[in-house]
Amino acid sequence: MKIHFIGIGGIGVSALAQYYLAKGHTVSGSDLAASEITDFMQQKGVGVIIGNSADNIKQDFDLVVYSPAVKETNPELAKAKELGIKAQSYPEALGDLTKEYYTIAVAGAHGKSTTTTMIALALTRAGCDPTVIVGTRVKEFSAQGGPASGGGSNFRAGKSKFLVIEACEYDSSFLHYQPHIVVLTNIDKEHLDYFKTFANVKKAFKDFIVRLPNDGFLVFDKDDKYAPKLGKTKFKAVGISLKQKDSAKVRKILKVPGKHNVAHGLAVLAVGKILNIPEKIVLESLAEFRGTWRRFEILKEGKLTVISDYGHHPNEIMATLQAACEKYPKKRILCVFQPHQHQRTYYLFNDFVKVFRSAPVDSIILTDIYDVAGRETKKINQEVSSEELANKINRKNVIYCATNDLENFVKEKVKDTDVLIVMGAGDIYHLVEKF
Repeated sequence: MKIHFIGIGGIGVSALAQYYLAKGHTVSGSDLAASEITDFMQQKGVGVIIGNSADNIKQDFDLVVYSPAVKETNPELAKAKELGIKAQSYPEALGDLTKEYYTIAVAGAHGKSTTTTMIALALTRAGCDPTVIVGTRVKEFSAQGGPASGGGSNFRAGKSKFLVIEACEYDSSFLHYQPHIVVLTNIDKEHLDYFKTFANVKKAFKDFIVRLPNDGFLVFDKDDKYAPKLGKTKFKAVGISLKQKDSAKVRKILKVPGKHNVAHGLAVLAVGKILNIPEKIVLESLAEFRGTWRRFEILKEGKLTVISDYGHHPNEIMATLQAACEKYPKKRILCVFQPHQHQRTYYLFNDFVKVFRSAPVDSIILTDIYDVAGRETKKINQEVSSEELANKINRKNVIYCATNDLENFVKEKVKDTDVLIVMGAGDIYHLVEKF
């Protein structure tokens, strides 16, 4: 087949494109801007065009897959429909794949990428040879190396019946998936630009869980205060908790810090038991896990320690900062944070204030909000800013700095013996290259 991907620079879309490429199909794609991911796809032999144009769509295409961020007015999507070419959103296309495999889907507001990777590596070690689609780069997934910044890939081609995927709730994407095992890390106030209310968030997760078949399994965190109340179900629900005896076992061997990662490890153990994988193999895999791209990723450790982290929700921020204090109890910790999307900052403004007021680190620098194409509104852009956030926090060690001045400002503030955490889901990770 000839398959074209609109938005091929996206972390999910690019992984699906690699799946079809591995199956021998002809793959092309487009994106509004060049990036490390588009460069990587070109290196893999994908014809990538920067910019959207109706001319990019050819009559002989069999399928067009588009990112959820792509609007109906997109010229490529409009042309595909005009020509009668089958067009599917990324969640719809991935949903079709989940029906062909024994699918393990990892959902939740936080920790999806880490937990998906942990499960995938455990299955790989056990000889299960899974196919994996994940929303981060995993060094173990690519012998050739991947995009810059540490190599690795967001896709693994397997030959077995197992498919391990990261199941995102945004746009209710995961309601297209048909998993056999659901791992639910947690539920939180996230993507309120789409869901509007937390009640809608909780309903979407419940709607996803009840898609499990009668012989399916739900693995969930009993310690999460919003863990689903499901009542009697035909599928089996397996609860994990930091209070269970396996918790100490996992905590002892994990190299990645933070109690949230212990919870992820317990979920992996639960999946291993469901699939009859010996506990010894799962524990060996967890003991070797060194994290993934931008999830408490230690890029430099010595006099100055530099950590890159994807956290962009208040609870993720606190979990990362607490983990840093746990790992480096005697070091001064400086965090540079780039809020991700005006709408998230607007809806969670008071939560951000609360977190940064109580953050257990020595210094915090807030820089300008990262805009997300197609997900912002002009009104909200005018109502919220990082400078306003810093003023509201009103704490001496929380400072606002404009993006244009950030590099020099941080270099003046940071000391050789510090731990520097560069945090956010936008382009802030480029800052670590300066250190």
